[in-house]
Amino acid sequence: MQLPFMGTVAADDFYAGTRAALAGGTTMILDFVIPSKGESLLAAYDKWRAWADEKVCCDYSFHVAVTWWSETVGKEMEVLCKEKGVNSFKLFMAYKDVFMVNDEEMYHAFCKIKELEALAQVHAENGDIIAEKSKEMSELGITGPEGHEMCRPEEVEGEATNRAIVLANQINCPLYVVHVMSRSAADVISAARRKGCVVFGEPIAAGLGVDGTHYWHKCWRHAAAFVMGPPLRPDTSTPEYLMDMLANGDLQLTGTDNCTFNGDQKAMGKDDFRRIPNGVNGVEDRLSVIWEKGVFTGKMDACRFVSVTSTTAAKIFNMYPQKGVVAVGSDADLVIWDGDATRIISSKTHHHAVDFNIFEGMKCHGVPVATISQGKIVYRDGKLNITRGSGRYIPRPTGSTYVYSRVHQRDKIPRYVKVDREPYTGPVVKLD
Repeated sequence: MQLPFMGTVAADDFYAGTRAALAGGTTMILDFVIPSKGESLLAAYDKWRAWADEKVCCDYSFHVAVTWWSETVGKEMEVLCKEKGVNSFKLFMAYKDVFMVNDEEMYHAFCKIKELEALAQVHAENGDIIAEKSKEMSELGITGPEGHEMCRPEEVEGEATNRAIVLANQINCPLYVVHVMSRSAADVISAARRKGCVVFGEPIAAGLGVDGTHYWHKCWRHAAAFVMGPPLRPDTSTPEYLMDMLANGDLQLTGTDNCTFNGDQKAMGKDDFRRIPNGVNGVEDRLSVIWEKGVFTGKMDACRFVSVTSTTAAKIFNMYPQKGVVAVGSDADLVIWDGDATRIISSKTHHHAVDFNIFEGMKCHGVPVATISQGKIVYRDGKLNITRGSGRYIPRPTGSTYVYSRVHQRDKIPRYVKVDREPYTGPVVKLD
């Protein structure tokens, strides 16, 4: 929410975004603090808290991005974990010269994250290839939104996903891959988990609900509205494939990466797709889209739906049982859900501050009848009753047992064993 990006600021601020979340049945959001390169992580965190605290209508917490590396960054990460309730850090493998870190920086960050018993997250795309392919598209005269997908092909996401998993696995650091958008990336995650890697894959509402053929739409404004990174895939079988992976446990939970920009903001890139702000909606429609594409189709049952939309996230990010379960002592955050009711998604009726909805016209089974936040009915029968600034910041301790139980056990077992042998006393070549 409210992300400053590419010279503008996301249309959904913390008020509009959390309002939309509650209307869709989501009672807490996890957003990102994203410092500029060279910016203090603590200063960025304080800035985002100031933006959010006065506006949020539901509970929230923050991941913090690591966009550069130094010993100072490592010390600030420690303060964020111990004093600010942060237990997850995101690294970008894309957006070269803006947010992207290289492999060495990522390795050092993973080491620190493991030391703190926090969770590493990655935006997995090969930023170097994207930069070169973007130049190629421009030289070919491809300046429209289709160029955005063509310079970031599926294999670029798959390669980066594999590389991040390999790097994290060298130090037994648990890893969370955000917005898994392709079959290739999903397959890499699934294969790594079968080998025993502690890695979690998160498809998002956009990738589960729509495909990337929209980038070739004749209306520029329509095509640009779908621009996000990684991009939606033009293979029309991808959403169903990702849903199958989610339903059967190869992918673990869902998010939205909600970051909206109005049509006029997207139009900054009317002559060059590289200047189109990346981001789409999703926080209001996530539950309905996943119910429609997952439960109504028979791919998953209602229990799995609750797991992938709520409980698993609460466990991974160490908020369970405060969040993610209906139980005595847990927060009174509930949604009353009608799985048989239907609604038509539209920008004319949604609660976002953006003028476009990527799910426009989609008929969804599964509708929130009422949303309860902190024990209060904040949404009922289509009407919101919210208070600006009523949301709480939820601190999250490190050391999630859901994430670290296997990691701790593996750390007890030596990974490398020295060979005891007699000293070598034979001849040695002399170099001039």
